[in-house]
Amino acid sequence: MNWLLLALAGLVEVAWSQSIKPTHQFTRPLPTLICLALMSVAVWLLSQAMTTLPVGTAYAVFTGIGAVGAITLGILLNDDPVSAGRVAALGLIVGGILLARITS
Repeated sequence: MNWLLLALAGLVEVAWSQSIKPTHQFTRPLPTLICLALMSVAVWLLSQAMTTLPVGTAYAVFTGIGAVGAITLGILLNDDPVSAGRVAALGLIVGGILLARITS
């Protein structure tokens, strides 16, 4: 169950990362409120997952999911650059997440 909570926390972190830019440096009230709510939910879910998962593993997986999701959405939605190096980095992050899960 805690791995499911951790995966959900990572997905909420992806949404949170995408919610930062629309705040316009936290000057727009509604987008700022949404951003802060997503941040709070992501960290709360992470804390719940950490009740049985090691802190280092949980945080590494949480940030890994967030990084992969943010980069992928940046490529798909914001025309962020795609390069062999970025794709390789994503593959290594995903591999690290899977290895952490398999060996825990």
